[in-house]
Formats: sequence, structure tokens, C-alpha cells
Amino acid sequence: KFFYDQDLKTKLDDRLPKLKDIQFHAKLGTLHDKVQRMSAIAQKLASEFSADPRLAARAVELCKADLVTGMVGEFPELQGIIGRYYALVQGEDSSVASAIEQHYWPIGANAQTPAMPVSIALALADKFDTLNEFFRIDEKPTGSKDPYALRRAALGIIRILIENDIQLSLLQFVRPDVLEFIKDRLQVALRERGIAHDRVKACLTDSDNVTLIAARAQALHDLLSGQIGVALLATYVRAANILKAEEKKDGIAYHAPVRSDQLVEAVEKDLAAALAAAGLQLDTALAAQDYGKAAAALAALQPYLAAFFDKVMVNAEDAAVRTNRLNLLGQIRNVCHKFADFSQIEG
Repeated sequence: KFFYDQDLKTKLDDRLPKLKDIQFHAKLGTLHDKVQRMSAIAQKLASEFSADPRLAARAVELCKADLVTGMVGEFPELQGIIGRYYALVQGEDSSVASAIEQHYWPIGANAQTPAMPVSIALALADKFDTLNEFFRIDEKPTGSKDPYALRRAALGIIRILIENDIQLSLLQFVRPDVLEFIKDRLQVALRERGIAHDRVKACLTDSDNVTLIAARAQALHDLLSGQIGVALLATYVRAANILKAEEKKDGIAYHAPVRSDQLVEAVEKDLAAALAAAGLQLDTALAAQDYGKAAAALAALQPYLAAFFDKVMVNAEDAAVRTNRLNLLGQIRNVCHKFADFSQIEG
């Protein structure tokens, strides 16, 4: 109570100059410098979440002010928490006060994540700045060493985005090497949900949206957990192995359009039609971010694939027919790769 009463004699605003005297890191300046960097990021994020830019700016300005209070000096674990109380007592907007506390969230692996727009913007801004700046000076985690809790910051970003279903292009806010670090942490996070790392890796491609990557990886996991998915993967591997051998031997890649006049057997005609339809369905489903429907379009191909490999010899004696059938295998590969990079899947 002593510290509480003493602290309230000085407004949070009046404590801000003291942040210039507290070093954040020898190469990264003071806490005041960090707040200035966070401000630009938070303002940009606020527009993404339709957060009030004025409130976001105010929250950033005050978010570290309680670090120079007597209460936090005596009880460091109250950082953010006591800042929220002081902000409310001093008449700040409730969303500003909440953001002061919640910009540290999530505190632990299973702890709550912020859910209000201003709090989300501030929490992400803090973590983006921390990762960007430490990577900039090459202070990256190595082995079991992570003195600046950068892995925790990355996992915090992932949880905030996924749990709030936020679609965010991360390269607007982080360095390319930070994005790769976040993707690496995403594989860890999803593995804890039961999704194997190779399933996640197959969905990373060139995307910088972790929420969509996670949704696609979940759909792929669900597909490959069923009998049809297992059979589909086995068929893909068979087609890919044939292509690898024949492309190496012939010195070309088989990805040209299939010629309908060179389709001989009924099952290969049926497969060509099914692949064309599935490709269109996948394009539509992926554009709508409906990964369940995209997975279903792939699953529907399996009967046609099974019939083809059961009744057709790919390496036909007729060179034109052989080339066309290899291009048909190339279409199998292309259609599967629309959804995920199946070559990354270990089985």
C-alpha cells in the first residue's frame, strides 16, 4: 500500500522521461527507444484490426511507464498489471489500461492471449520489435540458449494470430530471417497439437500468413489420417518416383498439358478429366481459404488414380502415348502441389 500510494502521486505521463535512462540493450538503446520503434509498428497494426489509432498510440506511449514505479521496482512480476491499475485510476481509457497489461501476454505456454484490438496491436508490436532488433544485431537463439526469450516471443505471435483468427502478412512487419524463425516455431507449436512436422513443412511454401498455414496443415493432417488420404499419398509417391526416374533419364520435366487425342484407355481419359476438374475445384477452394473443401477435392481423385495405376502401363511402346502418360503423372503432381508440397511428406 505504501508503494501504491507513493506511485499515484506521480502520473504515468510524468514518468516517461525516466525511460531514457533505462537501457533495453547495449546495442539497441533505451526503453524509450524501444517504445518509439513500437509506436510505428503498433500504428500500422491498429489499421489492420480496425483499432482506434489514437488509443493505440496512447497505449504504446504508456506501456512501459510502470517499469519506473516503486511498485514494480519492489515487485517486478507486477509489470503491466500495476500499470493497468494506475492507468485506470488516472483516467485512461479502459482499452489503453488493458493493453498496458496485456502487451506482455501470453506469459506462458498455456496462458491467455490478448483478444481486444488495441491489446493485440500492442502485444504484436512489442514482440515484432524484439525479434527484429535482436536478429538485426545477430543475437539469435543457439541450441538451448535463448537469453532474450525470442522463442517465447515467436510462439506468442503465433498464438495471438491463430487464436484470434487474424490474417496478417508478416513480411510487412518482420525481417525475412525473423519470418523463417517464426515458421520454425510454428512447426513446434503445431506438433504439440498432434500435427507432424512434415505435414506443416509441406504447407509452408512461400506463405507469410501463419493462420492460413496452420489451417492448411490441419486440413492436410485430417486428410492423411484417413484411409483415402493414406492411399492418395502412396499414389502420389508412386507417380513422383516414376517421374523422377523418367525425367532424369529423358532430361526433361513432364508438366505439359495432356493431349486428349493421345489418351488411349478409358481409365486414363477418366483420370485426365478428374484432374482437370479437381484443379479448378482446388483453385476455387484455396481462393476462399476453404482447406477442408480443397482436401476433399484431392480425396475424390483417389479412385481414378487407383484405376489408372491398376490398368495402365505408363512406359508404353508408342513414344507419343508414353510422353502423354508421363505428362498425366505430371498433372497428378501439379494438382497435389496446389494444396501442399507432398514431396516434403515423409509418410
